[in-house]
Amino acid sequence: MGLKAASQDVLSARQQFLRERVAPSELVAKSILNSWIRCAGLGLEMTARPRVEPMTSNALRELRECHESLRRICRPEIEALRAEAAATDSIIVLTDARGMILETLGSADFASRAQRVALSPGVLWSESSTGTNAIGTAIVERRPIEVHGSEHFFEPHRILNCSAAPILDPQGEIVGVLDLSGHASVHPLHALGLVRFAVDQIEHRFFENGFQCCDLLRFHTDPTQLGTPREGIFVFDNHRLVGANRHGLNLLGLGIDILNQRRFGDLFTNGLGRLEAHCKLRSYRGDNLYGRLRRPVERVASTPKRSVGHSQAAAAPWLDEQTLMSRSQAVRLVNADVPVLLQGETGVGKEIFAREIHAHSARSRKPFVAINCAALPESLIESELFGYEEGAFTGARRQGATGLLRQVDGGILFLDEIGDMPPGLQARLLRVLQEREVMPLGSGRAFPVDFAVVCATHRNLRDLIAGGTFRADLYFRIAQYTVELPSVRSIPNRAEMIRSLWDQLGATNAGVALTHESEDLLAAYHWPGNFRQLIGTLRTLMILADRGSPLTPERLPGEIRDVQPPAVAAQRPQSSEIKRLDHITKQSMRVALDVCGGNVSKAAKQLGINRSTLYRRMINVAKGA
Repeated sequence: MGLKAASQDVLSARQQFLRERVAPSELVAKSILNSWIRCAGLGLEMTARPRVEPMTSNALRELRECHESLRRICRPEIEALRAEAAATDSIIVLTDARGMILETLGSADFASRAQRVALSPGVLWSESSTGTNAIGTAIVERRPIEVHGSEHFFEPHRILNCSAAPILDPQGEIVGVLDLSGHASVHPLHALGLVRFAVDQIEHRFFENGFQCCDLLRFHTDPTQLGTPREGIFVFDNHRLVGANRHGLNLLGLGIDILNQRRFGDLFTNGLGRLEAHCKLRSYRGDNLYGRLRRPVERVASTPKRSVGHSQAAAAPWLDEQTLMSRSQAVRLVNADVPVLLQGETGVGKEIFAREIHAHSARSRKPFVAINCAALPESLIESELFGYEEGAFTGARRQGATGLLRQVDGGILFLDEIGDMPPGLQARLLRVLQEREVMPLGSGRAFPVDFAVVCATHRNLRDLIAGGTFRADLYFRIAQYTVELPSVRSIPNRAEMIRSLWDQLGATNAGVALTHESEDLLAAYHWPGNFRQLIGTLRTLMILADRGSPLTPERLPGEIRDVQPPAVAAQRPQSSEIKRLDHITKQSMRVALDVCGGNVSKAAKQLGINRSTLYRRMINVAKGA
């Protein structure tokens, strides 16, 4: 059925529902009809305007502080969806468990239109407040939901097309909702798939931290899915199931209500104590499964947890030999308390590079706190950074706020878009960096702090200094070592880079390969959004691809298909060159492996390639031997 015909059916269903409070199920999805009935039962009227009261800016700030860990753990996926949102004139929405919008990101044009129907931070989008909508209905249904145009309960919301999925923690509790919303005239068929994939990755990351004192079992019917967001995960504390993801429950046909009710022996025929790290399992209903078991470790009271903000789940930008060397040098300098400045165009991965520095530094077990100086007004940046005492200003929290500079104690503070920091705040930051003390707003007391600073900008700070908008003394304090991160178009071996990122995203393990023609087109495209756009596009292609079939140019976005890559195609080596290159490759691999004592990870680093790429080449060599 076409979009126009479907829309007409929904309009007919609305008219019948308005008259009779019932609608033919064949005209509208059952989930939508059930939601309409719930909303009508709450006394809501379809033809009325929803009564919403946005939170005050102070209340919204406090709410965001309460949900900072959720915002951080979702940030890689939200950033990855940014390119999709911009390309489809839509926005990404993150809410808390009630449906209160914490933040929106994406098309500025559509964001302004969305504000007309209060789809903006600080507004509650539960069913009881805003009727049938993807966010609120996903919370009630506890599953991914799409709501198109007139399927929304309230008339004004008919301008929206929304796709949302609830985010569940390891105990099965809803902690938030991720939503992709656009104009009703555009219906991206893959929107819900993108949101579901992003939520899968977020939920998968919940298991990276914590549960150190429990048995953590990863399993799947397909061994290639182990280590991916689609694997099942069960957590056992003294043989009792205390945590699970939805994929694990689905694989065994179970519901979340079994948590704390079932033991390992109730679920699998194997004995937990006899399992190896890599094992084969048999479920209670006879399913054959492949598993990986991580045994509990002893509690170490003096070892603090790693920051929730740190994650390896986000695909890192391409790290060539020069960039790897820069990272190594940056880590040494951060360990010596020397500030590092990252420069590069928007989307080159400055924050991810900063997280790489943190992960490899001596401060890796302390917090990593990131703040975007361009995303907050001056008053909020000051209170966010320095904190404040009770009664410091109108609307201040009764107990005051610690501030990020004290929260990051011992770790790394990442100041993104430092060039947009207001001049008055630059002076205060310089004082903190020099004296290693923080004085909260409204306080006469200074608190000692210990943290390393990594800053980033896409602007030319020397030009800003000449224009009088950036302090020269602060520049010389933060730019003692500068890393220039390359744009995608400046990387000479882009095809190899794309293959490596494709591997990192798990596409190769999922049985999806890029054809040479697709590689050539992707490598020839100019990528104005750099790695943010490239990784977002590769994620989308991987989700939409047919497993086991090569991804051909016809599946690429139109603007990429239109690129003519004669230079790339012309450089593809002839058969005699391939043999010569193959010999050189084999020699390089053997030498690197010999030098590293057979350690594949170290050899891959020496060769400047991804470990999975080296494994693949070793397998190919073995097959051809």
